[in-house]
Formats: sequence, C-alpha cells, structure tokens
Amino acid sequence: MIWKEPIDLDALNKMPRNLATLMGIEFSAWEDNSLSATMPVDERTHQPYGILHGGASVVLAESLGSVASNMIVDTEKYIGVGLEINANHLRPVSSGVVTARCTPIHIGAKTHVWDIKIVNEKGKMVCISRLTVAIVPR
Repeated sequence: MIWKEPIDLDALNKMPRNLATLMGIEFSAWEDNSLSATMPVDERTHQPYGILHGGASVVLAESLGSVASNMIVDTEKYIGVGLEINANHLRPVSSGVVTARCTPIHIGAKTHVWDIKIVNEKGKMVCISRLTVAIVPR
C-alpha cells in the first residue's frame, strides 16, 4: 500500500470549501495504489456549448493527484503542490457523472507523478492526464 494510513473518504469529503467542492467533486474510492473521485457534469462544469469544460477535467485531475500526494507524505514536514499538468480531452460529455482514478507513475522524495484517467458513466475514456506534484517543505 502506498498510503501512510488507510484513507478516510468521509474526512476527505469534509475538507474546507475549495474549488473542487464548489464543482461537486467527491472522493469515492481507494485501493492500495489508487484514489478515485467523481464530478457531476452540469452547469458548474459545462463550457458555453453545454459539454464538460476541459478546465473542469483538469481541476478534477489536479485535485485528485494533489490529495493523493498529500496522503503519502508526512504533512507535518511537507506538502504536495501541483507543478505541471497535461490533459488530453478525448470525448465530450454533456450530463451525468465522470469518475477519475489516479495511480502513481513515480513516487520520489521531491516529486510524484500521477496518471489520471477520467471516464464517463459507460466507462469510456473522457480525458487522460498526467500530473507532477512537487513535494516542498511546509
């Protein structure tokens, strides 16, 4: 297991209000080496043409990966912050819920790299993203 302790999804979902909570992102599952979250596709996450905004997918990916990094490090000494993110938007979604799952590509002392895949309710890939998180002193 990569986590320093079992993940409490209820505690993650009760974090102080932030951009992710305003967009309806909720942490939904975890396994030994992955963390997942969902996000509604609605007026909060649409672009002007009524489909999922690419920026909303990026917020989902970065929120998930950043939290995952902070579930690994000693947060009394370090904090994980987004350093670089890329995303390929593969198919439009106009409604429903998307689910993101992040898994580690690299977990080092100073950087973590995450693979984040976002799928629609049918399990079809909507977006694939790679996030690099810098581990910096608190």
